[in-house]
Amino acid sequence: MEKIPFTPQGYAALEIELKTLKTIERPAIIAAIAEARAHGDLSENAEYHSAKEKQSFIEGRIKELDAAIGRANVIDPSKLSGAIKFGATVSVIDEDSDEESTWKIVGEYEADVEQRLISIRSPLARALIGRDVGDSVEVQTPRGSKSYEIMDIKYT
Repeated sequence: MEKIPFTPQGYAALEIELKTLKTIERPAIIAAIAEARAHGDLSENAEYHSAKEKQSFIEGRIKELDAAIGRANVIDPSKLSGAIKFGATVSVIDEDSDEESTWKIVGEYEADVEQRLISIRSPLARALIGRDVGDSVEVQTPRGSKSYEIMDIKYT
């Protein structure tokens, strides 16, 4: 099985989510199902069906997180340097609009565009990997081709 790269922060967040699901969410939904069952006829009991649906989601997420943790490869970016690799925080400038943006390349489970965290499998990250400051990269996006110049690389 293929290892899944994580930053230390991303791995810790995954462990916290898993612990929360197992120790708080799972017992709460079991109690909600028991309470809904006590209301009688299950065929027309919306609370029961809703709770069972939520239980299914929680159990699925627990299995997914257990599998991810079992395949985790935690990489500490602060020990890296040089050309862009996993864990790099990269500042780029759009060569068409001169708009500057900064992105951190993280694992798939950590990606969050609003927090400027992009998956290592994203088109931008794939274009940046192996490149260095001053290089230009061409990225195919859903809105067409974009050109970026790499301004800075940090590993923190």
